[in-house]
Order: sequence, then structure tokens, then C-alpha cells
Amino acid sequence: MLPIVLHHGLFGFSNFKLGKLKLSYWAGGIDRAIAGRGHPLIVSHVHPTAGIATRARQLKETILKQLHILGRSGEGVVVVAHSMGGLDARYMIHRLGMADQVRALVTISTPHRGSPYADWCLLNLGQRLRGMQLMQFLGLDVQAVSDLTTASCRAFNEEVPDSPGVRYYSISGSRPRNKIPPFALHSWKIVHDAEGDNDSLVSVASSKWGKHLCVWPADHFHEINKRFMLEFKDATGDITPYYLRMLDDLAADGVEMGGGANPNPRNPKSESSPNAD
Repeated sequence: MLPIVLHHGLFGFSNFKLGKLKLSYWAGGIDRAIAGRGHPLIVSHVHPTAGIATRARQLKETILKQLHILGRSGEGVVVVAHSMGGLDARYMIHRLGMADQVRALVTISTPHRGSPYADWCLLNLGQRLRGMQLMQFLGLDVQAVSDLTTASCRAFNEEVPDSPGVRYYSISGSRPRNKIPPFALHSWKIVHDAEGDNDSLVSVASSKWGKHLCVWPADHFHEINKRFMLEFKDATGDITPYYLRMLDDLAADGVEMGGGANPNPRNPKSESSPNAD
């Protein structure tokens, strides 16, 4: 079976253990369910707040190293990336020579056109309160905040086009205000006022890229099975089955999930267009 790469977003991590306590970015057994399908699993661990270029280099190193350990060097992979992770993966594919290695990229709530909330944070926390200068003074890499603004992502999209041999897919998330965790209501409103339906951090409009598969009824945290709201009506529940259906959708769309060398199929133009619905 084809190896699956799970790549985390901003502030992400792979697995964290403290005694018997184990925390995973991909909570609720998402990783186990995918592995249960027979897919060798590669879970990334890159800098949580660095810029896209830094995280992309680390992602490439992780994939190549883990494929070597698995004895599958040179084989194709499917990258499933949440949030900022999708931008890392796009950069890695086009700028770091990984187009022949990646068979398909699925981005989940990735701010391909940036996030108005990143704009707000940079303006209010970064410039007015001089938060960015403080972080730099402390030697902390927080380039991610600047890279996720709408202006930065416009430039990114011009400089990092899709690679013809890679299949690009996207999934969005959206929840109404009354189903958003209280701590995320501020960001939800900022994004909603600017771009409409969103998952509390990324709008549906910004997250569409390549072939848009669907909109999950989940907030940005629920998309990785971190649930902070009680659901009594029209509950989404465990998000894991949504990931398995996504794998089925890829197979139905012609992505060879059985493994082997990357056939490097050329994308239909409609699927690789940044404006595809």
C-alpha cells in the first residue's frame, strides 16, 4: 500500500509522552485508522512556528528518512496536510524537488490565500504591541505568522505554482458561530466578516485548492479530532471516518493507492487550477 504522510500545521507536533500520558496532533486514532488500511504511516515533526521554507525543508528530510527506514526509498507517497502544513507541502513539492516523490497532496483547511486572522495578529500583536520584535529578541522563530497573512500568501501562490505531475486536492471546514469553542469566537468573527464561512481560523474560500473534495462540518481543532464543544444536534462526532472516506475518494478519482513507483500522472488543468471549485 502507498505510504501516507500526515503533516501537522502551526503549533503542531507528532507525539508527546509524559509518563502514561500520550498526546498526538492527530487525535482519536486518525493515524491508527489509516495504518489499519495497510498504509505505512509517516508522521511529520517540524518546527511548530517557523516559516514555510524552514518547515518544508524539515518535512522533506522526514519523508526521505522514513522512506529509507521503511525500505521504500524512491516510492511515491500521499501527503495529507492540515492547516499551514499544506503550504509547507506545496513549497516542498515545487521548490525542493519532491514532485516525483509525491503522488498526491490533500490539504485540510489550509489557508492557501492566507487568513485574515493572521493579518489581525500581525497588525495588533506584532506591530502595535511589538510582539514580533520581542520574539526575535528572545531568539524565537515565529516567521509563520507573517507567512500566513493574505499578502504573503498572494505572493506565495505566484512563486509556488502547482507541479504538473502531482494531484492536488483540498478539504474545507466550516461551523456556525454557535458551534465554535468560546476561545475561538474572536478569530471566527474576524474571518467571517472578511471571507464568510470558516472553521474559526480558515475560510472555505481560502482553503479551496486543486480539486475541492468537500466541506467538513468541523472547526479547525475538530478537524484533527480535538473536540472542545459538546454536540447535541447534527453531531459530527469522531472525525476519523472522514479521513477514511477521503482515501476512498482519492482511489475513486484514479490515485493509485496500492503503492509502487510513482507513475507521475499529469494533472488535468481543471484540477491544478488555484480557482478550482
